[in-house]
Amino acid sequence: MSAIQQFTTRDVAPAERARYWNDMAALRYAGSRVEAAYGEFTGRMWSWNIGPLAMLRPRTNPCRVLRSPLPGSEDNLILHLQSRGHGSYSQGTQTARLEPGDAVLCSTAEPYEIELSHHETLVAEFPRDLIEASFGPLDDRLVRRLPGTSPSLRIFHDFLLSLWQQGFREEHHLGWEEEVARLFAGMLAMALHGADFEQAKRAEPEMASRVRAIVEARLQDPEFSVIHIAEACAISVRAVQKVFASMGTTPSAYIQERRLTRAGEKLLAYPEATITQIAFDHGFNDSAYFTRCFRRRNGMTPGAFRALR
Repeated sequence: MSAIQQFTTRDVAPAERARYWNDMAALRYAGSRVEAAYGEFTGRMWSWNIGPLAMLRPRTNPCRVLRSPLPGSEDNLILHLQSRGHGSYSQGTQTARLEPGDAVLCSTAEPYEIELSHHETLVAEFPRDLIEASFGPLDDRLVRRLPGTSPSLRIFHDFLLSLWQQGFREEHHLGWEEEVARLFAGMLAMALHGADFEQAKRAEPEMASRVRAIVEARLQDPEFSVIHIAEACAISVRAVQKVFASMGTTPSAYIQERRLTRAGEKLLAYPEATITQIAFDHGFNDSAYFTRCFRRRNGMTPGAFRALR
């Protein structure tokens, strides 16, 4: 198993940051280049190979990413899972617009481009046969939004985040890489089946259930609010407020309650994760504010909560 590598533009002169990023990215993500949306580009990227999986975790300000296939390169698949921010992924005649929690599959055999807001994305490139051998051809699934409202995709998202946390720890047993690759393929297949189910279920959604699912998928986005729920459901803000009123709460109270509940679960499930990291992963940009909210709800700090249990 290779070690996680990291590079950042932090110590690079502003005028050189985009060039530096492209030079470093070309070594790990062949055929790609970035065009910054603004004059000053900033970014940080982690890179990690696990057997046949080429994993990336980029975090940048708004930019445009272009990727072209290299001569003689294999036709792999590449998964983009939008952890934070928004992205528009275009390949051929297809375009998928992703919100936080959504995912999309693309092919490395054709050029594609991505328009990104300030974001963090989980990326994995892998051979087609890793999943097609058991799932079947995926051509009709490419550049199709996989909704973050799907419980199966949320489980897959949590798996990838957990995998990255393991990457900073000690070495694992012989054969671990192959086992992870098989697990990755199985969970991706589950996420694809879950997306199918979610699309069918949304044909006649029950509004309260739909609203709850949207909230669950967007908990990592610190900018998420009742306005985004209204836009996703194509209803007014007042109508969304009425849905939550029927549930005995308000949109902001419900969102914070779900963030704190899931953060509490992660505190216990991932003891190696820092409190700041857990706060960041659940929509809090300020760990001190997260601690105050957590104490108000649970009567103790996150650290005390973790130690007590």
